[in-house]
Amino acid sequence: MLKNSKRVVWVFGALIVIGGAGALVAWRNDASPVSLAAAADQAAPPAVEVDVATVISRPIVDYQEYSGRLEAIDAVEIKPLVPGTIVAVHFRDGALVKKGDPLFTIDPRPYQAEVDRAAAQLAMALAREKYTDADAARADRLLPDNAIAKRDYDETQSRAREAIANVKATQAALEAAKVNLDYTQIKAPVAGRMSRALLTVGNVVAPGANAPVLSTLVSVSPIYAAFDVDEHTYLAYLNRDAGHPVPVSIELANETTYSRQGSIYFVDNHLDTSSGTIRVRARLDNADGSLVPGLYARVQVGGGQRHPAILIDDAAIGTDQAKKFVLVVDGTNHVQYREIVQGELHEGLRVVTSGLKAGDRIVVSGIQRARPGDLIKVHDVDMATAARASGSAA
Repeated sequence: MLKNSKRVVWVFGALIVIGGAGALVAWRNDASPVSLAAAADQAAPPAVEVDVATVISRPIVDYQEYSGRLEAIDAVEIKPLVPGTIVAVHFRDGALVKKGDPLFTIDPRPYQAEVDRAAAQLAMALAREKYTDADAARADRLLPDNAIAKRDYDETQSRAREAIANVKATQAALEAAKVNLDYTQIKAPVAGRMSRALLTVGNVVAPGANAPVLSTLVSVSPIYAAFDVDEHTYLAYLNRDAGHPVPVSIELANETTYSRQGSIYFVDNHLDTSSGTIRVRARLDNADGSLVPGLYARVQVGGGQRHPAILIDDAAIGTDQAKKFVLVVDGTNHVQYREIVQGELHEGLRVVTSGLKAGDRIVVSGIQRARPGDLIKVHDVDMATAARASGSAA
């Protein structure tokens, strides 16, 4: 009886195990591949959406950037050249003037009187010269006949020569008086923009080393941008034939693009060994007069031959300790880590000298959310547009 009971229990357990296995097989047979994929999709996290752009590949000319200041080509301190009282100021503060325009008038009356006196002395000297010349001519006629003593003859010739010298002296005095009279009318030596009048009507001025500055005048157009370049830039770009001007681009403190163009006009004749730089001046037009001396300017110096380059948005570059990298998107929209070597900025884009090739697509926005190996949802954008957007956001 006991043996029969154990046999029944064993058979019943076997049936339960067989039934469970059959149920499992039946469940697997009923589960379709579609339902399995759907379950897997529900388990995986959603793809991250990021902006992706194709790298720009085009020929460029290398530029180096420097800081400098604008300088006037002509800068003049207006000072008196004769003493006297200022009787007129002929310009408005800050006005544009032409070369030769009157600026100040110093009382001309004493100098006009000196001109009149010198003119009268010249007239007397001319009359004296005429008389002595006639006297010398008579002596010349009498001498061959011994009708005049040799001593008297010599005296007439001496008086004639003295009269000629006196005429020249009085002529010089008259010219000096006229020059001083002209100096009472202070005129613009160059065309440009005036500062304010530092001394006005009624002030007494005098020339000399301590002469007061009446005002200042600076030329307007063209204008210089002065800056210092390093030895490498000089040897690479500026140490060349002057017949091939080196282009430069200028950007002011409130500008974001190098919109003003010029060229190198002057390179100093020696390198400053203490700083390792050499002084350079670029010349550019300023027809609208908006540029004034002293303004801060960023200067791009261009040089060398055009060469192909890969350009990307600076914001797409990540930092991994001392390394620079970008996230490249492959053909299946998976992210790959790519180490790069970056170069200089060029027109708002970063030059990549190694690590990327033409046609590569990289993550330009959302780099913090994507990880190497991730499947991403791509939003295609233009590289240059992305660079402008990131630049304005910065």
